[in-house]
Amino acid sequence: MNTNRFHGIVPPVVTPFTASGDIDLPALEVLGEHLIAAGVHGLFVLGSSAEVAYLTDEQRKTVVTTLVRVAAGRVPVIAGAIDLTTARVIEQAKVLEAAGADAIVTTAAIYAINDATETEAHFRAVSAAITVPLFAYDIPVRVHSKLSSELLVRLGTEGVIVGVKDSSGDDVGFRRLVAQNKAAGSPLALFTGHEVVVDGMILLGADGVVPGLANVDAAGYVRLWDAAQAGDWVAARAEQDRLAALFEIAFLAAGRSGDAKGIGSFKAAMKLQGLIPTAEMAFPVIALGDEIVAQIEPIVREAGLLNA
Repeated sequence: MNTNRFHGIVPPVVTPFTASGDIDLPALEVLGEHLIAAGVHGLFVLGSSAEVAYLTDEQRKTVVTTLVRVAAGRVPVIAGAIDLTTARVIEQAKVLEAAGADAIVTTAAIYAINDATETEAHFRAVSAAITVPLFAYDIPVRVHSKLSSELLVRLGTEGVIVGVKDSSGDDVGFRRLVAQNKAAGSPLALFTGHEVVVDGMILLGADGVVPGLANVDAAGYVRLWDAAQAGDWVAARAEQDRLAALFEIAFLAAGRSGDAKGIGSFKAAMKLQGLIPTAEMAFPVIALGDEIVAQIEPIVREAGLLNA
């Protein structure tokens, strides 16, 4: 696998569910094809937007197998092996590699309370257990610890990891990571998980973006990426401003869980567009109600994503 393939717009694919709570595999296939047709540069499978924490081991394998088949080598599939401890992550990573994933991404251990030295050993052990490239996923809101730029660049320089998916929300930290990575010879492909500052992150040196909102408007993010690559920052900002307005759907469900507000709003918008048949969430998360969906609809329409 050429690590140069890891760049651009890589949506963290949501997991569609049937009304009875099963994974809707036909809908997942259609969604994967839709995203690839929109021009994305990869698929990030089994991340937070996929509700990975709620899926069984068998469901995780099925999701990866399905999207690997849909991608058919056209874009790389990066699969999340996200679990409680190193042993569980390695077990998951081996299964997902066997299912066809082109790369694995993992966080620091979730339930275990590890220090920085133990976390470094964790990434080294996962990398040694697989033959495909490994990405580090920095998401303190889920893991409750921050991966330092010094650790990440060291692991990149030594070939332990090939990239980072940064969902820390720490833009100063991300800029420092970009600078330190460049000073080390750019061993890492650096991805931001921000939906609303993609133009700025590309300008400062991000290699790609993993925006959950790309499930709703993949083509918009591809246009933003293309404009930035062409150096047309006026067009890039205009596209980013439109996407930022669309992202307001994630703030409407006050008092609901983070998963319900964010992923739930994406699914509601996708259902309005006909991209998925239902907006069901993984149990026990409850889908957004009609009152919130009624507020989402005009925002999606204003973004130009609904037929007149």
